[in-house]
Amino acid sequence: MRNEKLISALGNCINHCNYCADACLDEENVKMMKDCIRTDRVCAEVCSSLNQILATGYQNVQGLIDYCIEVCTACADECSKHEHDHCQACAKACRECVEACKAY
Repeated sequence: MRNEKLISALGNCINHCNYCADACLDEENVKMMKDCIRTDRVCAEVCSSLNQILATGYQNVQGLIDYCIEVCTACADECSKHEHDHCQACAKACRECVEACKAY
């Protein structure tokens, strides 16, 4: 199935973004983490939308894939700024999702 690799990468990205946002709330300086939290939440939503649409077999998804690449790149860039393990793991998942989107 053509969508399998992308659907898997999207699911992984969603999980990491949600975990990262929650873990950021537990950091000492939460205010410093607000851009990370916000980007994580948006990235998880965009990936979730694309994931659900791909599951329907609907073909006209290129615009959403392009937007997903944009949001995942922004999330990876934001998370990369922070040393926390959850941020670094999230950045990695976002980059993998970008690659899966480009390969689609």
